[in-house]
Order: sequence, then C-alpha cells, then structure tokens
Amino acid sequence: MQPCLICIVGPTAVGKTALSIQLAQHFNTEILSFDSRQIYKELTIGTAKPTVLERKGIVHHFIDEISIVQSYSAGDFQKQASARLEQLFQKYKVVIAVGGTGLYLKALLEGLDSFPEPDWTLRCTLQEQYQTEGLVPLLQQLSSLDPVTYQNVDKHNPRRVLRALEVCLQTGKPYSSFLSQNKVKPYFKVIKIGLNMPRAELYKRIDVRVLQMIEQGLVQEVQGLIVQNADFTSNALNTVGYKEIYAYLQGQSDLSMAIHLIQQNTRRYAKRQLTWFNADKEIQWFEPHQWVEILRYIELKMV
Repeated sequence: MQPCLICIVGPTAVGKTALSIQLAQHFNTEILSFDSRQIYKELTIGTAKPTVLERKGIVHHFIDEISIVQSYSAGDFQKQASARLEQLFQKYKVVIAVGGTGLYLKALLEGLDSFPEPDWTLRCTLQEQYQTEGLVPLLQQLSSLDPVTYQNVDKHNPRRVLRALEVCLQTGKPYSSFLSQNKVKPYFKVIKIGLNMPRAELYKRIDVRVLQMIEQGLVQEVQGLIVQNADFTSNALNTVGYKEIYAYLQGQSDLSMAIHLIQQNTRRYAKRQLTWFNADKEIQWFEPHQWVEILRYIELKMV
C-alpha cells in the first residue's frame, strides 16, 4: 500500500483538532501540525493548541517546537516537515496532517516557489513608505504592477503586500509570475478533508472560543510575554488574540473592546482561510459531525 497523508483543513474553530485526534486513534498513527502559530512554545491559549489531555497517547509534531525569538518561515517548515514525514512513513502507512495555514500545507505537498533574495535597501524604503503613508498607496502601486496578485493578496496584511511589491520593483516582473514554478508531486497519496459549517454557526463558535480563551488566562499569557520582553512587532506575535490584548495592556483599549476586536479579527481570518482552501478542488468538504461519511470517503480514496 502506498503511504497516505490525510490532510484536515478548514477555518479556525471548526473542529479540526477533534477530527484529527479521532482519525489518529482510528488509524493508530501520529499527527503532523501545519499551524504556523501552534509551533511556538510560548503561544498556547491564544493559538488554541490541543490540550495535554487531548494529546495524551498521540504524538503531535510541530507543536511547541520552536521559540518566538527564532526566525521561522514556510521554507523552514517545508524542509523540516518533509524530513519528519519521511521518518513517520517508515513506521506508519497512514499519517494525519492538520492545520489552518494553507501556505504551510502547500509548501509540504508542492514545494515552494522560487523567489529572488530580498533587496534589503528596497525593503527598508518600502517599510518607511508604509510607516509614513500607510498601506493604500502601496496597494495602488501593486495594483498597477501586478493586478493578479492585487486581487488575491490579503489586503489587511502589510507584510504580504510589501513583499509582493518588493519583488515587482526588484525584478521588473509581476510577483505572480514567480508562483507555481517549483511544483513537485509527492511520493505518497494525499487525501484532503475540509471541515466547514454554516457561517452563522461558525461565527458563534469563534465568539464562544474567544471568551473561553479569556477565561483560560489569555490576558495573563500576554502579560507573561511582556515580562519576558517579547517583541510584539515580530511576525510570531502579529497574531490575532495577542496583538489585541497587548494593545489593551498598553492602555489603547479596554478589555471589552479587545475581546470584540479578537472576535471580529478571528472571523475575518476564518474567511481568508476559507477563500484559500476553497480554491483547492482536491478538498472534499464535510461538516464536523459527519464522521461516518468522512471515514467512508477516506477508505474509498485509499484503495
């Protein structure tokens, strides 16, 4: 039998963790996470990591593996996860992969696109322009140089916008022209399961989860990071939940406003996740309660 990677994708709070654990128990295997925030040791409550009890008896990879002081990219994940998966397939015929970071899964399954090395002078210039003029003029420039990327880029993420514009200006070519040049075909079978539910129900779950995070001690977790002199301008801490609570602790809002912003920004993040995953026609979608249907689909695809 060809080795098989069962990938569980979907928006935050939809129930991916529970399904991945259920599948890992069913196939007596281990779980590989492709979540770009759960990988950090210091970020626990705000990233909704599987609890110690949930992880009991099931090995989880790429959770609590690095520190927020370390620089880490999708390229790093691709190299490390590919090597780890090779080791796992020596022990198991089936491995479960779960997460909400579409770029990390794409890197693992297809390799990464080949981009030029950063031009640090240009990057600093664009960063200064962003600080003084805001994101709108940079988005207008990107729209002119690369309409394809402009349509698809997360327009609320300055880092993505600046990187795309940097490549356009540095090379004289659209950022989008560098995409999908390095696609590789995995040696293992890939089965992609997407979880979703009616939007109103998902948003209710998100709102409840945020309140649970506050009850579990999210404010105290962020206070602890401040005490450790964590860099809240870093990519690791540019994370929904942490940045809003940090702003509250700096006196920029009250707690109720911070909670409202976390709920709002998490809903927006869920929408972006769904936009990414909906573009992948290999994903078969289910609702979280459809265990029998999910298992039947997997068994049919494994043949």
